[in-house]
Amino acid sequence: MKSLTKFNTLSKIFLCMLGAFLGMQSVQAQSSYRTGVGLLVDVGDGGTLVGPHVKHFFDNNQAGEASLQFGTGLTILQLMYQYHQPVQEAQGLQWYIGLGGALAFPDGGGDTVFGIVPAAGLDYKLDNIPIDLFLDWRPKFMLYQSESEFLAARFGFGLRFTLKN
Repeated sequence: MKSLTKFNTLSKIFLCMLGAFLGMQSVQAQSSYRTGVGLLVDVGDGGTLVGPHVKHFFDNNQAGEASLQFGTGLTILQLMYQYHQPVQEAQGLQWYIGLGGALAFPDGGGDTVFGIVPAAGLDYKLDNIPIDLFLDWRPKFMLYQSESEFLAARFGFGLRFTLKN
């Protein structure tokens, strides 16, 4: 019951953040890169995962992200859609929200697990250098055959080498 209360509280916080982001005045994002390739570190409840990932902007506000992460006894393939908007008065800084899916493959066999992964974070493209840094909150809803698990304390961070438009 304690985890359900924690889930409800975190759900309310996430929905409030989502509402605040969507309620902001819309500003045309000016993404300074089209594609970035780099390293993602995913830490928190359930262990640490590290691996390569790629992010590609479909237009100024919409991007897709794919990653392959490795951890102790686990490999995860994750795909995510993200919506971006610039932070006023902060050149190169954007906030984003996203939603995606994950497939977790246990090492040594076992059942593949499906996960739903929302995200809310910041993306910062360094000026005149082909490097982008990011930090986000990415909780995971893992769906097993007969049960589910909510990992609220999950965070991603990393860097990408960026390619111009």
